[in-house]
Amino acid sequence: MSSLSMSDRRILEKHFQMEAGYVLNFSDHTIGQFVSEAIDRDIHDEKYKIDGTSKAKKLRTFWKLESDYLVGKLILEMVDYEATLNLTPDAEAKARAEKCRDIATRLLAGGPSLSPLKEHAKVLNANHLAEQIRRMETAVDTDPSLAIGTAKELIETCCKTILAERGKPISGTPDVSTLTKETLKELKLVPEGIPDASRGADVIKRLLSNLGTIGNGLAELRSLYGTGHGKDGNSKGLSARHAKLAVGAAATLAVFLFETHKETK
Repeated sequence: MSSLSMSDRRILEKHFQMEAGYVLNFSDHTIGQFVSEAIDRDIHDEKYKIDGTSKAKKLRTFWKLESDYLVGKLILEMVDYEATLNLTPDAEAKARAEKCRDIATRLLAGGPSLSPLKEHAKVLNANHLAEQIRRMETAVDTDPSLAIGTAKELIETCCKTILAERGKPISGTPDVSTLTKETLKELKLVPEGIPDASRGADVIKRLLSNLGTIGNGLAELRSLYGTGHGKDGNSKGLSARHAKLAVGAAATLAVFLFETHKETK
C-alpha cells in the first residue's frame, strides 16, 4: 500500500484530469499499454476494479494497493506524458506538475510509509490506531505540528494496545516513557535480555536502548512544537521534513513492537 495522503491524491487527480472518470486522454487500450510499458503492470487486472471499472477508479485503486516505489514511478511517467499534451502550460499547471513530481520523488525515496502500521490496525481491529495513522498521513505535509503530536500519541496507543492484548494493562494515566518501558519489558526487549554470548550483543543492546528513547524524544518534541500545548503568538513551528522524521521514527518503533508482539504472543 502506498503512503499517498489525501492532499497528494487531490493534486494528482486534478493534474491527471480524473474528475469525470477519465485519465488525461487515455482510452482503455492506451492506458493499459502505457502502464504496462512504464511499470510492467496490468491496470485492468481484477484487483484494481474493486471500486469501479472507470480508468480513474482503477488508477485510484492502484495508488491504494501498490507500493510507494511503483506508485511513484508511474506518477513520474504520467507527469512526463502530460507535459507532451500540454505544451504551453500556464503558471498553475506548471506549479501542479512540480508538486506531482515532488510527490513521486518522495515516494521513490521511501518517505515515512505507514502501510505496515495500517495492516496491524486491521488485524487488531484498532479503530483509534487507524484514525491516528490517517491523521498523520494527511497532516505530515500540511500540518507538521499535528503530525508531530499524533506521532507521540501513536506510540502511546501502540503500547496500550499491546499490553492490553497480553493482559497487562496499566491503570491510571501513565506517560509515554512508562508505557514504552513496560512494553519493552513485556516483550523481553530490554537490553538486559540479550545474553552477552550472543553475536553482536553489544550492538543489539545499544539499538534496543536507543529504541526505548524514541517515545521520550517524541514527547519532548511535542511539548516544544506539536499540538496539545499553547504557544507564544509569534512562535514558529517545524517544517514538513521534521514532521516526517517524527512520524518515521514513531512508525518504525510501532511496527517493530507490533511485529514482536505478534511473533511472541
